[in-house]
Amino acid sequence: MTSASFSSQTSQPLPSLIGGDFPRVTRLVTVASGAGVLKAGAVLGRITASKKFTLSAAAANDGSEAVRAVLAEPVDASLSDVVAVAYLTGEFAPGELTFGAGHSAASAADALRDLSIFI
Repeated sequence: MTSASFSSQTSQPLPSLIGGDFPRVTRLVTVASGAGVLKAGAVLGRITASKKFTLSAAAANDGSEAVRAVLAEPVDASLSDVVAVAYLTGEFAPGELTFGAGHSAASAADALRDLSIFI
């Protein structure tokens, strides 16, 4: 039983992307034109020159090879830049994340942990 000032979160199912109750911090980011159609849970890197985000690929050499955030909503940045919500911290289900070429939950876990993103 809980007191009137507390509530149980067990009655509120979390979206499958969310893997725990570590505090989530969100920010608006710009997903770069040409990034394509990305699902919520895409692991993003930031292009150094433009400060725009794209799906992080390990072999990139523009800064986006470093994982930086998790996309909170689906976007279509095929033809133009899109402003979207991204998680800068949080705990996520690894099976719900989308990794770019050369990245995986195992290979990105340490870098993400340094950002307070846990998988």
